[in-house]
Amino acid sequence: MAKPTKIKNRNGTTSYRIGLYKRIDGKTHRETKTFSTRQLAIDWAEKRTAEIERAALYGLPGKLTVRDIIERYKEQFGGSYGRSKNYDIARLLTYSLVDLPTDKLTPKALINHCIQRNKEAKPQTVHNDIIWLRTIIRTMSHVDEFEFDMNVFERASTILRAEKLIAKSKERDRRPTPNELWRLSRYFGKKKRSKTPMLHLMWFAIYSARRMSEITRLEWADNNDARKTGMVRDAKHPRDKKGNHRRFKYTNSAWKIVQKQLKTNERIFPFNPETVGELFARACKVLAIYDLHFHDLRHEAASRLFESGYGIEQVQLFTLHENWQTLKRYTHLRPEDLD
Repeated sequence: MAKPTKIKNRNGTTSYRIGLYKRIDGKTHRETKTFSTRQLAIDWAEKRTAEIERAALYGLPGKLTVRDIIERYKEQFGGSYGRSKNYDIARLLTYSLVDLPTDKLTPKALINHCIQRNKEAKPQTVHNDIIWLRTIIRTMSHVDEFEFDMNVFERASTILRAEKLIAKSKERDRRPTPNELWRLSRYFGKKKRSKTPMLHLMWFAIYSARRMSEITRLEWADNNDARKTGMVRDAKHPRDKKGNHRRFKYTNSAWKIVQKQLKTNERIFPFNPETVGELFARACKVLAIYDLHFHDLRHEAASRLFESGYGIEQVQLFTLHENWQTLKRYTHLRPEDLD
């Protein structure tokens, strides 16, 4: 890098002029600028050199699109997030918003995107678009060192919340009725030739309080037969999922279902969680059971554990909720079940 040249001004003051010469991919960049101090000249030259190199690699800041940033984020951090986040980001890439240059990502653009999205999705789902966009751009602006005014999201969110275009997820309190469970059991019981034993999976979810993705990751080697415990590897955590292996207690009924499974794989239930979800949703549609998700079976499990007389600290050993307050959200006791 060239050294600043000291210049004596007519008024008696001193300035420092520095010339920048950078050749990248056959193109020569020449710039000259004058500063009041030598250090300012050096700092500018270093910063400008980095900007030119970055522009050659990623494109000029004004030409860098939101899609470019998302793709860079996936490349850098794609291996560290789960299935739901991966799905949300993949869906986000299907909308025209991501083809905007970053300098065109304004509150107006975000609001217009959410208006259109509300025609096909609930405000809670649309809110995820804003959450992931903000997270990705904030992260990559530091990783790739490009400038972006994050207040764009704050200004847009103020309007989006006021107009109810985005909203926080509602806490579900849906529990399957005894009749619904009976009908689902009959339905799955007739599917004996199915490769996915949905009858066992449904009742295991109810008896074990495990999430769908956890059920299909459980391994035989992690079971302790004497204590009737198992292990959830990489258990869900708001920050540190990788390596967060946690032991849990099987209920007697859940343990009996495990013992009925064939040991043909290192996993106890070697099935695709997406397939399990699709089969459950299809059964509910056929049986005209409305607004019941497979994850609601975990809610049912937590409630049953409380109804059986377990205390909150004991239920946590089955469900593995991170804190008691979170566990309380998933517990929906019915008034008619109380003595």
